Amino acid sequence: MAASLAADTIRLTSFARCAGCAAKLGATDLAEALGHLPSHADPRLLVGRESFDDAGVFLLREDLALVQTVDFFAPIVDDPYEFGQIAAANALSDVFAMGGEPITALAIVGFPAGKLPLSVLSDILRGGQDKVREAGASLVGGHTIIDEELKFGLSVTGQADPRRLLTNAAAHVGDVLVLTKPLGTGLLATAGKQGILDAPSRAALHASMCALNAVASRAALALDLRCATDVTGFGLFGHALHIARASNVTVRLDGRALPELPGARDLWRHGIRTGGAERNEKFAAGLADWSAARPADVALALDPQTSGGLLVAMPAGTVEQYLSAVPGSVVVGSVEQRGNAFIVLG
Repeated sequence: MAASLAADTIRLTSFARCAGCAAKLGATDLAEALGHLPSHADPRLLVGRESFDDAGVFLLREDLALVQTVDFFAPIVDDPYEFGQIAAANALSDVFAMGGEPITALAIVGFPAGKLPLSVLSDILRGGQDKVREAGASLVGGHTIIDEELKFGLSVTGQADPRRLLTNAAAHVGDVLVLTKPLGTGLLATAGKQGILDAPSRAALHASMCALNAVASRAALALDLRCATDVTGFGLFGHALHIARASNVTVRLDGRALPELPGARDLWRHGIRTGGAERNEKFAAGLADWSAARPADVALALDPQTSGGLLVAMPAGTVEQYLSAVPGSVVVGSVEQRGNAFIVLG
């Protein structure tokens, strides 16, 4: 039987220092830290840290490359099996965002031994393993440590055709931007932590975070697209900024078109806030122009996502085919010539 984590027993989220979202080092701090590392050129490294892509890509031969990533975080839901699924889907997404297919995964666990029953760890690992299998990959091992803060995630290795990658650096003026999942996971997860999220909204949140980005990735490759990123901790603004910078373009977003999980904008209007959004705003300030946007739309674009969707750039002629192939996908903006701001939200 699955470990019971009802409110009157154990709250898994009480073992997370950051309420409501996966705590992630701010993009500004990360850029500063990486700026001090020497760069070692290797012609086999097709995609490295310079473009802030979702995973590294290393060439093995002309028609085969490795796609490698790692992601882990503290729980944002109380059900251990669901937490395992969400954390695994989030890590696997980085491979799909590059146009790759996951092959193997290694589990990464920090566990507060003596404070939680081992059945909780078993359920987390079972959730992660089930999601890895759903992605067509194998969970081949991992590493655990004793930690005061519960954490779980994966190091994932995938494979890709190096001639058909999805990267941040391939957006072109005139492209249309499509988002494949609704926004608001940070806002809803925080509301859930505070006990004010209704059951239908909670179900929608968990379903979105558990869903793989496999269909969205494969549909992009089938249409010969080349630019995508997954929207996670840096929010829509942060990840769109990575595309804009790497492609030297301006991304224009339509605030009213941004899809939301049930009630996300209303939760912000009623005072729900996350630390991740504050860090994302600090990073975006001066790089993005949201002066003409509604405040709730800005909040949605800054909201840190866990296991969010893909943001895909594509020629206008392929939009209808892509929308038909990827249920729930929505046109949210376009790509323009580089202007005064990397991102414009209207």
